[in-house]
Amino acid sequence: MKRFKKITAVLLAVVLVFSFAACSKSSSDDKTEKTAELKDITVCLDWTPNTNHTGLYVALSKGYYKDAGLNVSIVQPPENGATEACSAGQAQFAIDAQDTLAAAFTSDTPMQVTAVAALIQHNTSGIISLKGQGMDKPKGLEGKTYLTWDSPIELAMMKNVVENDGGDWDKVTRIPNTVTDEAQDVQQNPDHAIWVFYGWGGINSEVNKIDTDFFYFKDLNPTFDYYTPILIANNDFLKSNPDEAKAFLEATRKGYEYAIENPDEAAQILIDGDETKSLVGSEELVKASQRWLSDQYVADAQKWGYIDPARWDAFYAWLYDEKLVEKELPAGTGYSNDYLA
Repeated sequence: MKRFKKITAVLLAVVLVFSFAACSKSSSDDKTEKTAELKDITVCLDWTPNTNHTGLYVALSKGYYKDAGLNVSIVQPPENGATEACSAGQAQFAIDAQDTLAAAFTSDTPMQVTAVAALIQHNTSGIISLKGQGMDKPKGLEGKTYLTWDSPIELAMMKNVVENDGGDWDKVTRIPNTVTDEAQDVQQNPDHAIWVFYGWGGINSEVNKIDTDFFYFKDLNPTFDYYTPILIANNDFLKSNPDEAKAFLEATRKGYEYAIENPDEAAQILIDGDETKSLVGSEELVKASQRWLSDQYVADAQKWGYIDPARWDAFYAWLYDEKLVEKELPAGTGYSNDYLA
């Protein structure tokens, strides 16, 4: 599913032609003798830099990775995606989401990755619409237009919440989602409803003073409180380098904890560290988003990064029950808390 600020097709094309080395942000650009002693780690993002990623950029800027003996590079996803790159060993870590990972675990050739940390503790996605149009509840989408990515999981979740609210999913018009600014779209098209993550799409409406209605999926069905986004790691790397994996996650934890305590400063670190420059011109949104997300990174969890086994397993069980995956995903599939401090 699409996440956060989209850049233009031109910028995407430019980003994808560069190699990881060319488009990376590294904790040490000069090849000094000290740098040579550090363990090289590559982290592949799921999209252009945004406030989901702030802790990584803080850890890089503040030297937390270097202090942990790591030379970390943050890179943009290649054309075949971050998870594929991580599974192939082109990156030791990458960012994805539990819902999109399901296919990676159930294919005939499963991806060799494991989720090792939750970047945000709860699913902050939901449906945004112009305030007063009756779409503050799922049933209100009847007779209105939903902008879709035509993902089977997405559509099944939408059908679930609409019908559980007493609505008729067949009465909801569906059109392709090509929107880059959801708040502006619903203002111009009062019958539109769009799936967004509140930390960006919802905050964007607040920054632009557009009154909107919003409901969270997690509030309507606890099964939909799955993990998105998550940090994944290459399985071979985890097996061969457990200490380095733990050191990386410990330094990353410090980065996110700094962002929690210092949201404005952390937001500026993200903006300054974004080599794509896709955040230029959106500084107010980035800082507002960072303030909001500072309460979401850990939220009510026992510690940063923790993945609740019951919540993880419940969502994958639902996918199998709804025939959205071809193979059953047994409890414990695809994640581990063992590398967290």
